[in-house]
Amino acid sequence: MRSMKKRRLHLYTLDVKYVRDLANADNRVMSVSPQQHKENRPFVGIIIIMKQHNYCIPMTSPKPKHNKMKNDLDFSKILDSNNCLIGALNFNNMIPVSNDVIQKLDIRPSSSDTPKEREYKELLNNQLDWCNDNIDNIIKKANKLYRLITQSPEKSINLTRRCCDFKKLEAVLDEIIRVENITVSDEEMDEQYELISQKYGQPVDVVKQVLPKAQLKPDLLRMKASQLIIDAAEIIMEESGK
Repeated sequence: MRSMKKRRLHLYTLDVKYVRDLANADNRVMSVSPQQHKENRPFVGIIIIMKQHNYCIPMTSPKPKHNKMKNDLDFSKILDSNNCLIGALNFNNMIPVSNDVIQKLDIRPSSSDTPKEREYKELLNNQLDWCNDNIDNIIKKANKLYRLITQSPEKSINLTRRCCDFKKLEAVLDEIIRVENITVSDEEMDEQYELISQKYGQPVDVVKQVLPKAQLKPDLLRMKASQLIIDAAEIIMEESGK
């Protein structure tokens, strides 16, 4: 039996309308607004929080202020092989996601790339290399921050003020699930297991052992709720356009 592929992080862009809905619930959600030219903001993921929530962490380009900042529970500098600053991860602004609202960012070099595009892709590749070299620490830090903010926010008031309200953002999806009476059928569960099986080249039975139904079902519910939010936003935008 082949072993499961080694876990790797990837870079994603997020659906603008979905992030806008989260920002309406919490203004600490980082913008991906096209008006601010932030629609291609890269997020690092997928980070599994508390074995049941999928999160992405916004990544930012290096800024002068980062040189004066120290690594903390909600912030990590990204360094190249020469220990030079090439970016940062804002753990305090990480947000819950589902497969419906993320798009994997293609950072492979292409012969059609402009010099500026080549330079940017090289930066993204270097940033992602650092993230995967430090994947265990990133996952541990994200989970530790999540537990602190959701279970003991009084222990660090300043940190809590900087962080998104993770439970509130999850509740945006959970409330949609409740109001719309969204359910996941056994057929949908089986389809998802088949997709995961094909993706990792593993038998379905093996996937079910690694990912029990109790762990898979909440994510499927949130995926359906996310799509409902996006569909509703599109309808509202179309009607306002009329």
